Parts: sequence; C-alpha cells; structure tokens
Amino acid sequence: MEILPEQHLITTPEQLLSLFGEVGEASIKKEVSYLHPHYRAMIEASPFAILATAGVDGLDASPRGDPAGFVVVQDAHTLLLPERRGNNRVDSLQNILHDPRVALLFLIPGVGETLRVNGRASICIDPVLLDKMKIDGKAPKCVLRIQVDSVYFQCARAILRSHLWQAGNAERPASLPSAGAILAALSNAAIDGEKYDSELPARQRATLY
Repeated sequence: MEILPEQHLITTPEQLLSLFGEVGEASIKKEVSYLHPHYRAMIEASPFAILATAGVDGLDASPRGDPAGFVVVQDAHTLLLPERRGNNRVDSLQNILHDPRVALLFLIPGVGETLRVNGRASICIDPVLLDKMKIDGKAPKCVLRIQVDSVYFQCARAILRSHLWQAGNAERPASLPSAGAILAALSNAAIDGEKYDSELPARQRATLY
C-alpha cells in the first residue's frame, strides 16, 4: 500500500470540519430517535435494505430483500427484520452476538432519498412471531428485533449521481463475470462454473424461501 505524505491526510476533527464546513440545519433536524410516520412510510415502501454489523473479525454489510414492507415497524422504537434462507455463513448474526449495534440503509425503487436507521439488535426465535412472517408458507429462520436509536433520510445526491433508477440500468453488463465464473476462478476450477451457472436459476427458485 502506498504511504501518503502526512500533509495529504486528514487526522483530526478540526481538519475535517475545516474541509467540509458547518452542518446545515436540515441535516440536523431530519434526525430523530424514533420512527416518525413519514419514516415509517418509507420503510413500508422499501423492498430492499443493507444491514451493517460489526464483529470480532471486522465489519459486514449484507443485503436483505422481500416484498415491500418486509421490515415490520412494530412500534415507534422497534423494527422486526426476518432472516430468510441464505448461504448459512450467518456473518451478520455472528456479529450481532458479539456487538448488537446495527445500521440499516433502506432503498425504494424510483425514489432518490434513502433511509438510515441505527440501533441495537437481538436474535429472536419466538414461534408465534416466526409464523406471522411466513412467505410461501415458509417461516424465517429467526427475526432480528431492532431497538431504534436514530433515524434520518439521506438526500438523493448519491442516487442521482449513480443513475441507479434510470431506465436500462437494470440490464446486466456483458463484461461482468457470472457467479459460476467467479467460483471457478477462486476455487482453481474445483467448482464447475458452467454447471453452477446452468443450475443456479432453478436452485434459486426452489430455495428462495
């Protein structure tokens, strides 16, 4: 890694403040410690969120998705996030056992603003709760019960700069390697990439829930 000259590094809060300036009033006012009805509406409209956690081995950011409203607003201070079938690495859950602090970033297709939630999570296996969160007759493995500490919306600049919701951006670039190609390369061909890719669509459909 290249070592940068000291004069090219920001190392103090004072330097950081001088670089960016004062925080605008709107950026302060938008942050609250509860789920305001407007923020609740954004969560209920979101089919996709990114869950960030911290553990012994470092940080993790993991995608979560289901039909819009899959994260349930239990009350003004509590969210319920179902943990669906996955790869069984359970990186996020292992981290939560070590450090309950979590962060969520909610995205809504077609909407520039995103929603950020910070809180503390516990892992719940209450059978009544699991039964309520079934999809296609299948319950989640567990549910994250998140006590909300802070909530605020993020302005649309990042979405606008990325053209994320622009028509045509949903098409997969031909230059990108497939999941099978990646696995074949990283396993030194121990995994048959072409076979993996050919079986993947059916396997995903069969194991979605």
